[in-house]
Amino acid sequence: MPSLKSLQQRDAFVHRHIGPDDAQVTAMLRVLGFASLEALIAATVPAAIAFDRPLELPEPETEHHALARLRQLLSRDKPGRSYIGLGYYDTLTPLVIQRNVLENPGWYTAYTPYQPEISQGRLECLLNFQQMVTDLTAMEIANASLLDEATAAAEAMTLAHRVCGKQDANVFFVDHHCFPQTIDVVRTRARGYGFDVVVDAPANVDKHEIFGALFQYPALTGEVFDLAPLIARVHGKQAIAVVAADLLSLALLKPPGEMGADVVVGSTQRFGVPMGYGGPHAAYFATRNDFRRSIPGRLIGVSVDARGKTALRMALQTREQHIRREKANSNICTAQVLLANIAALYAMYHGPDGLRCIAARVKRLTDILARGLELKGMPPRNRHWFDTLTFERPQVQVDAIRARAAEAGIHLRRDSATQFGLSLDECATPADVENLWHVILGTSSAKGLSVKALDAEFAEDATRLPEELLRTSGFLQHPHFTRYHSETELLRYMKRLEDRDIALNRSMIPLGSCTMKLNATAEMLPISWPEIASVHPFIPKAAVPGYQAMIRGLADMLKAITGFDAVSMQPNSGAQGEYAGLLAIRNYLDDNGGEQRNVCLIPSSAHGTNPASAQMVGMKVVIVACDDSGNVDATDLAAKAAQYGNELAALMLTYPSTHGVFEEGVKELCAVVHRHGGQVYMDGANLNAQVGVSRPADIGADVSHVNLHKTFCIPHGGGGPGMGPIGVKAHLAPYLPGHDVVLPDDESGSSGAVSAAPWGSAGILPISWMYITMMGARGLLKATQVAILNANYIAAKLAPHYSVLYTGANGRVAHECIIDLRPLKQASNVTEEDVAKRLMDFGFHAPTMSFPVAGTLMIEPTESEAQPELDRFIDAMLVIRREIEDVISGKADAQNNPLKHAPHTLADVTDANWGRPYSREVAAFPAPWVRDHKYWPAVNRIDNVYGDRNLFCSCVPTSDYA
Repeated sequence: MPSLKSLQQRDAFVHRHIGPDDAQVTAMLRVLGFASLEALIAATVPAAIAFDRPLELPEPETEHHALARLRQLLSRDKPGRSYIGLGYYDTLTPLVIQRNVLENPGWYTAYTPYQPEISQGRLECLLNFQQMVTDLTAMEIANASLLDEATAAAEAMTLAHRVCGKQDANVFFVDHHCFPQTIDVVRTRARGYGFDVVVDAPANVDKHEIFGALFQYPALTGEVFDLAPLIARVHGKQAIAVVAADLLSLALLKPPGEMGADVVVGSTQRFGVPMGYGGPHAAYFATRNDFRRSIPGRLIGVSVDARGKTALRMALQTREQHIRREKANSNICTAQVLLANIAALYAMYHGPDGLRCIAARVKRLTDILARGLELKGMPPRNRHWFDTLTFERPQVQVDAIRARAAEAGIHLRRDSATQFGLSLDECATPADVENLWHVILGTSSAKGLSVKALDAEFAEDATRLPEELLRTSGFLQHPHFTRYHSETELLRYMKRLEDRDIALNRSMIPLGSCTMKLNATAEMLPISWPEIASVHPFIPKAAVPGYQAMIRGLADMLKAITGFDAVSMQPNSGAQGEYAGLLAIRNYLDDNGGEQRNVCLIPSSAHGTNPASAQMVGMKVVIVACDDSGNVDATDLAAKAAQYGNELAALMLTYPSTHGVFEEGVKELCAVVHRHGGQVYMDGANLNAQVGVSRPADIGADVSHVNLHKTFCIPHGGGGPGMGPIGVKAHLAPYLPGHDVVLPDDESGSSGAVSAAPWGSAGILPISWMYITMMGARGLLKATQVAILNANYIAAKLAPHYSVLYTGANGRVAHECIIDLRPLKQASNVTEEDVAKRLMDFGFHAPTMSFPVAGTLMIEPTESEAQPELDRFIDAMLVIRREIEDVISGKADAQNNPLKHAPHTLADVTDANWGRPYSREVAAFPAPWVRDHKYWPAVNRIDNVYGDRNLFCSCVPTSDYA
């Protein structure tokens, strides 16, 4: 009988997460010529950086034990009922959307839709999102989401400077009644660009020479007023008018686009997306058509496929940071696609009439609440409102109200010692209103007030708003928003969309640098728990000691894994992590006599976000060459570090390198920069190859971001959510992001906020907490070992047929490998795109195409894929190689062949006029096993050029999808 310990280990989650079993690991090691995983790692990871002891993490826990421990931790919380508002509101997620999208791996495990032929479902839903935003804001064009409202406002500021035509103007005006977290993030972002931010009363906008101005609608206080006169004054100064608008209110209120706004930003959180202690939530960004080529983030557009059928794609697809690099104004590398889809489906489920009804109900309850308080001698300060009231009272009275609120478990907005406010939401009830009367007035003073009685006082059409503030225009008239109001109809629509896409529940997604690994059900389960999902980010930390303990516990785990002394959870994407890390370096240097240090060295192989991030904090980018083996050219680095000397601020380094190898001399690269007084930033994109075998801080990094949506199992969600916490050494800890509303922890604060919420998208942090808790030190180490094993196995199997571009000192790759198609392209005119599209016929998403080297494919299998799946992918690549050889030999026509026509749709193989020199079976079933795994792409190859030349980013008639 085995020991209890061995039985417990066999039941551990480690075996569920790691794909290959022991026999498969042994078989793959035999192919590579190694007797053990340890021997493979010793031959792959340079001895100089090897971590030679177990990580200081507990033993692995089973799924049920980890879930029980997390639930016990959260049982300490008493979050109460929040009426704080400030851009975060309780909402009701339609259960059909919760179960079939939020909790459905067919939606949450998909990748960013760079391969549109196998992403038509998500693309259609995102087009609906864009239509929803443009309709409600009355603007001309909207993007497919940003990270949060505050960063969207910061993006609007940079767009305003870029398009206003006043490049010498340096002042951005912010209405002092904007949300405080938005002002904080805008100020942080402005410093890197050298902008001055003036926060003042709107009436004073004329007193400043500005390039743009930001207004909140409704205002922080809840006041609703006509922005048209203010916007006209902004335009009179040839500046750009930006409005941060509450999207739900626009179902009733006059939209900013009808008042002359140039840009409208905000959050779609209250469209069915839980608060999640701060996120994730999809921000929106809408503007004029004139500015469409300056829109940050992603834009979904309409094009046609090879058969002339309407097809969707990311318009202007190559994101600006990859084109403009250090000249980019934005480094948004992730949107919030999953949450944008939920928001769009929420609007579709309710339709225009349903949204009006929800908004009207919130407004009427707020009217009744205000009327009751007026009757008792406590009128609100604001004359007009949608859902928010503000009160000014003597401090002693406000203190008493706060004491009663605390006793009742109610959180009100705190503006000052004498001013407080509150916001109602979709979940508010008549009982909540009566409870608020008792809290604000005291039980004795509240006697006699009745919601039912006051409701009868108002006429049916009473709004307590002037006619000029009411919306008269229609919205959401497209059939997508008027048809799917029954659960049956919406359920079938969502299923149709899901079936058009490839996600991890269908097959491996072998994307290099993106780490598409298992997002386990046990990790995902807690995000739907009310104790995780329904918490306002600005309630006192003392109300949620369990949530706080979970966040601190995850931070401690990341410290043990990376070797850093402090961690900030605030950055809510990998690019935000880069930005926050460089910001910490910038502020540290400024405080320690290094104000003149502004040069950032970046290898030529770096992610496009790297130079964009450096530019955003005011650094000058200097490119460092790579050698023929793909490593950073140590000689060039040393020469440039010496050349810039006292101007050197930082080196941005990805490790293992973007080329998929462990560079032998990495410690010396870091030492060179340190000798010249600079700091080392390590891009954490490839941390999945380091966990347990090396640590960034030990290598020489001063700061690194950690992609929780890559290494630590937060799913990609079709292009977001993501999280990019940063780890820093002790000297940078005081420069971690702070927050003007809730300070994340005692040691942070001086760098300002980089995201709207103190802990970023805290609602998805339980995913990574669960992953590390269930894996433990032993499991994480094995995951890294198997990730490296799988990559080397694929490289070894493909090497006789394709050129593997880069390897390390012992001929090994790290967790990913690059295959070079350029020689084959020269011989056959078959491109990397042809190979990518042909893989769709086998049911596979393509590897990363043409990054970091044009004409290549970068493959990362991850540790979650078992040997049979790896072999299927290898087999597909070998079939494709034979098809390329047929072109080279002349056996196949150079243009009329399966590669050039891929992907093949059902419309192709059922076409009576087939007329191709290869069979329908070769087209649709290129390998015998494909019949058991067949996925039919929804469209043929899409015409990207047509889409960009005929930019159209709104919903098309439903008949066009037929």
